[in-house]
Amino acid sequence: MASEPEALQHSFEDGPSGQRLALRGALLTSSLGSFWRTLERLDEKSVSDLREIDASGLTDFDSNGLALLLSLQSRVRAAGGDCPLTGLEPEAQKILDQLEERLAAEDVPTPPQKSSFVVAVGESTLRFFQDLRTLIAFVGELTLSFARALRHPSTIRWRDTLVQAELVGVNALPIIILLGFLIGLILAYQALIPMQEFGAGIFVANLVSLSLLRELGPLMTAVILAGRSGSAFAAEIGTMKVDEELDALETFGLDSRRYMSLPRVMATVFMAPLLTIFLNLVGLMGAIAVMLGQGYAVSAFIRQVKLQVDYVDLLGGLFKALVFGLLVAGIGCLRGFQTGSGASSVGVSATRAVVSGIVLIIAADGIFAVLYNTLGI
Repeated sequence: MASEPEALQHSFEDGPSGQRLALRGALLTSSLGSFWRTLERLDEKSVSDLREIDASGLTDFDSNGLALLLSLQSRVRAAGGDCPLTGLEPEAQKILDQLEERLAAEDVPTPPQKSSFVVAVGESTLRFFQDLRTLIAFVGELTLSFARALRHPSTIRWRDTLVQAELVGVNALPIIILLGFLIGLILAYQALIPMQEFGAGIFVANLVSLSLLRELGPLMTAVILAGRSGSAFAAEIGTMKVDEELDALETFGLDSRRYMSLPRVMATVFMAPLLTIFLNLVGLMGAIAVMLGQGYAVSAFIRQVKLQVDYVDLLGGLFKALVFGLLVAGIGCLRGFQTGSGASSVGVSATRAVVSGIVLIIAADGIFAVLYNTLGI
């Protein structure tokens, strides 16, 4: 019966020039646990003070044990010290030399260099404009596909479009109604307090109606769609990409981008103006509730609304909602197609879809503000 190898023992001894590590016993994989944990607990000062590894007391060894000694030597060199290995048997030294040659032949990745603040800002700006260019190109491509589909209605997947319209529009009605009512109520309440000081409380109806129809109605609807539908599009398409279902569509000769994107874009573009109308209506109801609580008549509120807004304000807001819907759906689909590998990338794509959608919605709303002001709308 073979005798069991002697357990590995190690000790740190103080010398004139630094510490000395003495090893005794068997340097085998089965006995490395305690020794490895000891080396892991060494701080940088202890590593840099190490000046010699005495292996004369070793009775047995294997490649893993020698690799651990080689790793310790690398740590010492990285800390600015030098730690020769002494007393090693010729056979062990031969294996150690082979390990060093193999490590030297491999490409060691260099640590990333820290760039200056100016370079980091420049790289981030460049990535932003490249991503913006990709977004605009994809939305333009979807717009052309949408126009071609309208010219040839038989090519539209109407069943999938209606399913998406239900998910985007009908299922979003509860949150649209709730937020719309609260927005109108809060706007009216906050505006009524200072305006009553000047005896102009009735003009709250003018303020709320104009704000909702021209700005807040389409804007809040688009933000809700970005958080609810845009992220859902990105997650759904991203999951299909991770599961290689999009590759299967390409194998069948289908354009996966058009096949997956067009029904979602059409549903969102058609539903966004309708949801905006609902939000405007319930927002005005919320304002009426505040005005009734302050003793104003509903008829007076409606009269002020008619005096302040007309169909131009309504149609201008609905056109905004249509464009916002195109942006939300397009960005959500694009982020889904940009999904990388792994389950976590789906969540990243959904997050990027929401953030990009809201940013572009705000930017587009600013462009509309300048354009409407220039045209006198």
